[in-house]
Amino acid sequence: MATLEQIQETIKPELARLNAIIADTLRSNSALTDHIVKEYLRTKGKQIRPILVLLSGKLFGGVNDKVLYAGAAIELLHNASLIHDDVIDQSATRRGVPTINSVWDNHVAVLVGDYFVAGALKCAERTHEYRVLNSLASMGSDLSMGEIDQIDNARNRAITEEAYMTIIRHKTASLFVSCVEVGGATAGASDEQLKKLMKFADLLGQCFQIKDDTFDYFHDPIVGKPTGNDLREGKITLPLIYALGRKELPEHDEMNQLVHKPELSDNDIDRLVEWAKRNGGIDYSYRVMQRMEREADDLLSCFEPSDTVDAFKAIFSYIITRNK
Repeated sequence: MATLEQIQETIKPELARLNAIIADTLRSNSALTDHIVKEYLRTKGKQIRPILVLLSGKLFGGVNDKVLYAGAAIELLHNASLIHDDVIDQSATRRGVPTINSVWDNHVAVLVGDYFVAGALKCAERTHEYRVLNSLASMGSDLSMGEIDQIDNARNRAITEEAYMTIIRHKTASLFVSCVEVGGATAGASDEQLKKLMKFADLLGQCFQIKDDTFDYFHDPIVGKPTGNDLREGKITLPLIYALGRKELPEHDEMNQLVHKPELSDNDIDRLVEWAKRNGGIDYSYRVMQRMEREADDLLSCFEPSDTVDAFKAIFSYIITRNK
């Protein structure tokens, strides 16, 4: 099965053009803005989302200019959300690089994030496709509602799996769904074809967040122990939700009382993290992801076999097996 790097290589020219569109869209007459943008764009990460847009275009007829501008719009809006998230979380680094808010200040970071939003709208307009604008609007709404619901659930210590899945579908999977929707729509896909691929992307996005959440339960090389950052912020994720739901466990009542404390100490967090791991929380999370992967494979079987379909499968595998 192809690696993510191999998939990137198959669309290297298209990805380069998409990134050029982003850079050109963000160019301005402000020396400060240009400096900040140039430094920010220097680190691109894996670019899974624009890759999904381009693969969707390939699946449904080819990557044209509309697909490229749609992909740029998605990536710009996604990065705007990351810049704003760094302000909210007071993050000092992202991908090992100092955040805009840590180098400058929150005021500048929020404004730069807004500038990215404006760039996303410019790129979406260049597609002349109403569906692209509608998809971006829906995605933006879902991202915001997902974060707000997560804050609300954290304050109320909501610990049901259903509530958790609803949040990750909004705050993470909606972006993946929008990627394949705009990529397919601008390449001429039918509604029926897009419906299947969007369901695939929904499952992919949920797996992405579940996998991300499991990292919080393992040793961080800097702190030398599980970070427990999610619990520190009141977020209860799938591994712990599963363990807390196992009423047969001897410490079930004690741990459920512990997790509802108004404020958790470092020792409380360490206990909950280790208890969740010891009682099958991580294994359960992987079973959920593997079930979703099987369901996603079934959805892809509706399409003619091709390298592009294989690439979608490989990305799903990468999402589950990645180590960062």
